[in-house]
Amino acid sequence: MKFTIKILFLMLFMSVLGHAQLTDLARLEYSFIPQSESEDRYTRLRGLINFPFKLKESTYLVLGAEFNNILLDLEKDYPFDTNQLDEIYVVDLNIAYTFKWNKKWRAGFKFNPRIASTLTRSIASDDVFLNGGIFAIRDKTKATDIKHPFRLILGLTFNSTTGIPFPLPFISYFRKLNDTWSYNAGVPKSNLKYTINSKNSIQSFVGLDGYLANIQEPINVNGQVADEISLSVIVGGLGYEYLFSKHLVGYLYSGYTFRLNNVLRDRNRDEVFKLDDVNSFYLRTGIKFKI
Repeated sequence: MKFTIKILFLMLFMSVLGHAQLTDLARLEYSFIPQSESEDRYTRLRGLINFPFKLKESTYLVLGAEFNNILLDLEKDYPFDTNQLDEIYVVDLNIAYTFKWNKKWRAGFKFNPRIASTLTRSIASDDVFLNGGIFAIRDKTKATDIKHPFRLILGLTFNSTTGIPFPLPFISYFRKLNDTWSYNAGVPKSNLKYTINSKNSIQSFVGLDGYLANIQEPINVNGQVADEISLSVIVGGLGYEYLFSKHLVGYLYSGYTFRLNNVLRDRNRDEVFKLDDVNSFYLRTGIKFKI
């Protein structure tokens, strides 16, 4: 696989390593992408739960898990049996440790063993991926002594799904401009947010989504063997959030994919067969309980 594509895969799966995941204690989510030129559909059901344990002052251990059930409804005529691709499972174990480094910075470590597979057989070594990262966080979002509160996250991450054998940098920057406007620049999502009132907000966003999973029963396609399946999406659109309470949030994001690439790959991550690359409508909605 080309280096630029490997970088894209890293960004796609950065969401399991980012600060937002550490602040979400629970989340239920539904995503949907129909294919505009066929009856194929992509649906994802996602659940996440995290338990923070206070070890001492400003020091926490966070244990949790995330479950993704990806439903592929492949209705077009393909030169292979698509039955074993009907469902894909991505399961993460989240282990995080964070502490106050000094007066300005907080440090964090995260380890994410992952199972990503069609799971048509028993779990094997090819279904398991190891991800992790180290982060430095400077959070001034609740500061009253500065005009524009902000949060900066710097880090190094490792993700075995990319095929890159060394850590790569991570950066995310949030800034509040005034009582109504704020923005976040980073990966997997950047946005510009407008707060209507204490309950309602809207935003424009650009984000990344996708997955990479092992095919337990490799598929023979035109003389080539496909061992993995991947979807990479770049999407932009508008989002709406409603605060039921200080910690409980409902949300709806809708947009259009600028880049969609759903393919079968061999063990070296090289493309074997393209399932779809036609851009389409995108919908993601859910509810989350956050710190």
